[in-house]
Amino acid sequence: MRQILQLYLNSYRGLSKPAWMLALIMLINRSGAMVIPFLGVYMTDALKFSLKETGTTLSCFGAGAVAGSALGGWLSDRFGNFKVQFLCLMLCVPVYCILPILTAPVELSIGVFLLSVISETFRPANTVSIASYTSPENITKAFSLNRMAMNLGFSIGPALGGLLAAISYHWLFYGNAISTCLAGLFFYFYFKRLQPVQTEQKQTGKEKAGLSPWKDLPFLIFSFFCFLYSVCFFQLLSTLPLFYRTVHHLSEWSIGVILAYSGFVVFSLEMILVHVAERRMGSSNAIILGTLLGGAAFLVLLLPGKFLLLYFGMFLLCVSEILAMPFMATLTMHRASGGKQGSYMGVNSLSFSAAHIVSPFLGTRIADHYGFNTLWTLTGLISIITAIGFYWIIKRL
Repeated sequence: MRQILQLYLNSYRGLSKPAWMLALIMLINRSGAMVIPFLGVYMTDALKFSLKETGTTLSCFGAGAVAGSALGGWLSDRFGNFKVQFLCLMLCVPVYCILPILTAPVELSIGVFLLSVISETFRPANTVSIASYTSPENITKAFSLNRMAMNLGFSIGPALGGLLAAISYHWLFYGNAISTCLAGLFFYFYFKRLQPVQTEQKQTGKEKAGLSPWKDLPFLIFSFFCFLYSVCFFQLLSTLPLFYRTVHHLSEWSIGVILAYSGFVVFSLEMILVHVAERRMGSSNAIILGTLLGGAAFLVLLLPGKFLLLYFGMFLLCVSEILAMPFMATLTMHRASGGKQGSYMGVNSLSFSAAHIVSPFLGTRIADHYGFNTLWTLTGLISIITAIGFYWIIKRL
């Protein structure tokens, strides 16, 4: 126990106060993250949307995320990450309050698209902000701390959301608006006069020229495999809650508890596992193993069983996320050319955002036509192919 505690303390060592504050702001924001995890259940249960209509609306969230990711990287490089982050947080508040009024498929799709554009514009700016307040040797730790805070918040948000949904689904939207507003105010008052840490990085050749990520073919291929990984992983936010509801007949509270459990697992284990993986595995092996575990998380759902099986599958998915995602961000930042960090993170975020379109659109249709077992089988196979792709392309980065 003492060794585990010491390992935990070593995992945090070297991180700056602004990195901790960014994590705290993320915790506040994500503690109210109730809308997206329950959006599919809300549409099918409360609004009586069909499975196809639900998938299409969720895909609009992905379409907005694509636009937001590209816009966020561009805006960050030109206007600074502080302005972009603050405006995005505050603009989300009125959108959350308007969404409960939108009950037709087309109306809600437009509203979800707008919300996604704003919220995903925040993401590249936030990533650049983390890097700007962190020394190069601690970037992976800083990313992990931020994600740990996000997942601790995610362990609170869905559990609270399950309780509120039992009263009224509208409270999901209002609760999310309140937490986002608080996060925006905390961010503004702490960072408005704070200067980023200037770190010197050796730059040669293409880096000095500021190579555009769109001309960096190995990086684009790497981002494509990040996209494939995300298509599989984001079943967590679309078809997986629907699977819990329709196949296992879980209540909103039970679904919220499983999702909260996922956030708690990542919060508990991420810093330790990232610390160990960084020392003993390296980025490439961590990403490959994480991708394979993601496929295994869905394949176990083919086995007979209920609660133990569902929680075990979620545990594997959490470990997959812990091993894969922080190192994807680290590789992207290390690959970024001088002055192009925002653009590189924008392109990498674009791969995740595009998956928000494809994942629910294909997932709901495959589940509707061929059943969830077929969906989980295909997800596992794609994960294996993606792991092979990562093994091939990371050697060339």
